[in-house]
Amino acid sequence: MKMSALSRRLWCTLALCLSAASWGVFAQTAGPAKVRVGVEGNYPPFSRLGTDGKLSGFDIDIALAVCDRLKAECQLVQQEWDGMIPALAARKFDLIVASMTITEERKKAVDFSDPYYDVPSRFVARSGAFKHHTAADFKGKKIIVLRNSPRAKYLAERYKDSEVLLVNKETDVYLELAAGRGDVGFGSSVVSSEAFLKRPEGRGFAQVGATVRLDGGAGGVGIAMRKGEDALRERVNAALKGLRADGTYKRLADKYFDFDISGAQ
Repeated sequence: MKMSALSRRLWCTLALCLSAASWGVFAQTAGPAKVRVGVEGNYPPFSRLGTDGKLSGFDIDIALAVCDRLKAECQLVQQEWDGMIPALAARKFDLIVASMTITEERKKAVDFSDPYYDVPSRFVARSGAFKHHTAADFKGKKIIVLRNSPRAKYLAERYKDSEVLLVNKETDVYLELAAGRGDVGFGSSVVSSEAFLKRPEGRGFAQVGATVRLDGGAGGVGIAMRKGEDALRERVNAALKGLRADGTYKRLADKYFDFDISGAQ
C-alpha cells in the first residue's frame, strides 16, 4: 500500500516521537550515556580533594566503578554535604555517592541502592578522659558531631544532658576537638582513625568505649537517587553485585582499609 506525502510526514513525525520516548526508557533501563554523581570531597579516606584539584577516595572509586558497569560516562559533581539531597532533587546530579547512611527518614526523600559499606561509629576524646561513652559519662560535656547526620540525631535522642556542637564537615569534628572547642568527638570509626588519630594532630587522643552501630547496624551506606527511578536503582544494585562478584570491590577496598568494610555478616 502506497502512502501519500502527508501520510509519510505524519508517519515520520510519529516515528521520531516514538524514538524520543524509547530513548527516555533506554536512559533508565539500558543506562544513560552520562551519569552525574554527587560527591563531597572532604571525607577522607572516602573522598578527598587533592591540591591538584583531583578527587580520590573509596567513594570516588566506587562511583567510577559503578558508572563503568553502567557503561556510562561518569561526571563527578562536588557538593557540600548539607545540600546533597536538595541538589539531587533539583537534578544537579543523578546519584549521590557520598557515604550517606541509609535511614528511614532519608528514605522519605530519596531511594537507596543496596548498602555498599557499613562501619560503626566511635567517640573520640583525650586519652584517659573517659572510660565509657554513656550519657552519664558525658553529662555536661560538649560533644562535636556532623550536622544533619544520623549521629547528630543519635546524640539528640540519647545524650540530652550534653551540649552538642554541630559542624559542617566530618573532618571539622576533629579540628574542633583538637582546638579544644569540645570535649568529645563523635564520627565514623574509620575517619576518626585515618584522618585524625593516625596523624600528628591526633596525638594524645583515643577512641572511647565500644563501637556504636546506628539503627542497630541495619542501615549501612548506600547510593542515593531520586524516588521512583526503579530501573536505575536495579541497574545500580546489579553493578554493585557485579563488583563484589568479580573481586573489584575487594581490590578497591584494600587500597584504603586493612579490614572488611563491606558490612557482610
